[in-house]
Amino acid sequence: MERVYLIGYMGCGKTTIGKRLAKSLGWDVIDMDSRIENRYRKTIPDIFASEGEESFRKKERFILEELSALENVVVSTGGGAPCFFDNIDVMNSSGLCVYIRMTPEALAARLKNAKANRPLLKDKTEEELTDFIKEQLEKRRAFYEQAHYVIDNDHGTPEEAAAKIAELLNAH
Repeated sequence: MERVYLIGYMGCGKTTIGKRLAKSLGWDVIDMDSRIENRYRKTIPDIFASEGEESFRKKERFILEELSALENVVVSTGGGAPCFFDNIDVMNSSGLCVYIRMTPEALAARLKNAKANRPLLKDKTEEELTDFIKEQLEKRRAFYEQAHYVIDNDHGTPEEAAAKIAELLNAH
């Protein structure tokens, strides 16, 4: 396996875990959202605001196709990336796909201070945030659960999660 895709809802730790995992494997780590922002010279919130979600999802798909050809990489995907087009199939067929799962309450606790940077979350109260995350997770579950493996991340450290994924990679 030459690439690992980390999927899951925003705030679940994909980027932090991805950095730890890549370091332990001696691989590169690529954050899909950062790649999109660098390529299109706009922030994700700016793309959503000026071009809409559909345009963003097309850009995301284009970047995924590029990343699926790279070797020895850990890819931290955007939270919605597996849920559009046949992206989850691309990830599963071109690498090891790992769902970083967290409860809605744990995600809301992490995300409540980062709402301004998250287009889908801004302007929500804490209660609305938790309800929104529950709703989104329910919609996305069918995609997320197609991953090869699921790691629960409510209580573990990024290092522990990275170590679990490294073990899965070695066993795969």
